[in-house]
Amino acid sequence: MSDALTMEALARLVPVGSRVLDLGCGDGAMLDHLQRTRACTGYGIEIDDANVLACVQRGVNVIQLNLDEGLALFGDQSFDVVLQIDTLQHLRNAETMLRETARVGRIGIVAFPNFAHWPNRLSVLLGRMPVTRRLPYQWYDTPNIRVGTLADFDALARKNGLLIQDAFGLEQGRVLRWMPNARASTAVFVFTR
Repeated sequence: MSDALTMEALARLVPVGSRVLDLGCGDGAMLDHLQRTRACTGYGIEIDDANVLACVQRGVNVIQLNLDEGLALFGDQSFDVVLQIDTLQHLRNAETMLRETARVGRIGIVAFPNFAHWPNRLSVLLGRMPVTRRLPYQWYDTPNIRVGTLADFDALARKNGLLIQDAFGLEQGRVLRWMPNARASTAVFVFTR
C-alpha cells in the first residue's frame, strides 16, 4: 500500500486524535501520516529490522514483535483504532489476529489485496495466477501466505462475531461501493466487537 491516494483514503477512516496500533507497520509511513495529519498517537508493530530502523528514523514509536506470537502485551481496548493494512495475508494465524485486533482496539481497520478483482479472475480463468500492481509477485515467490476476497473476509468476520461497521473497495485511491468484490483491487473493512 504505497499509493498516496490509498493511504489518504484509509487515514480518513481514523478519527482525529486517536490512539492507534498499526500491526505490520512496515516503514511507519501510515502512522507517521496519521501523526502529522490527524493528530494521532500510538505504536507500530514490525518484525523486519530495516523497517524498524525506518520507523525510528521517522519518529514513529515501534515495537519489534512477530505478530504470529499475538498481542498479549496489550490489554483489552488499549487503543482507539488497530490497523492491519496489507498485513492479514502474511499471517499464519490470521483468524486469531483478527480477534486480537477486535480485543485490543475499539475499532479495527483491515485492508488487503482483493483476489476477486476482475483482472485476477481473468488471469485465473486463463490458467495463470495473477500478477498485478496489488499482487506483484509470481506464485512461487510471493510473501503472501493466503489470498482472500471481500466476500471471504465478510464471512470470517461474521464467524468471529465481529460487527462490520463499513466495507468497501479501493481502486487507485477511489472508494468503490458498487460491486467492490469485482471492481476493487483492495478490500477495506471497519469493524468492532
